Amino acid sequence: MSSHPTDSIYIPQIQVSDEVLSYIQKRGCDFRVCTSCGGPILLPVSMKRPKHTDFSLKAGIHTIYVSVHQARYLQSIDMTLVPFFLDQTRETRPRYDI
Repeated sequence: MSSHPTDSIYIPQIQVSDEVLSYIQKRGCDFRVCTSCGGPILLPVSMKRPKHTDFSLKAGIHTIYVSVHQARYLQSIDMTLVPFFLDQTRETRPRYDI
C-alpha cells in the first residue's frame, strides 16, 4: 500500500505503556517508531532520525515520533516494539550458555 504524507488519514489515540515511559526516561532521549522488516520498531532518534511527516507524542519530557506509515495501524506503544539488542534488561533476552 502506498501512501503520500499529505493524504488525509485518521490517527487514533495511541497509548504509551508505563513500561515504555519508564524505559524512555531511563534512556534519556527521544525515540521514533518506524518500519522494519519485522514490523514497527521503537528506536532512539540517534539511530533513526525523525522525519518532518512524523507525528509526535509526549513521553514525559521526551518525545516519541511516529512514522506516518505506522501511525494509522498503531493502537499502543509497548515493550514489544523495543528490539532485544536495545533492551538488555528483558527477562526474555536470549541466553548464550556454552
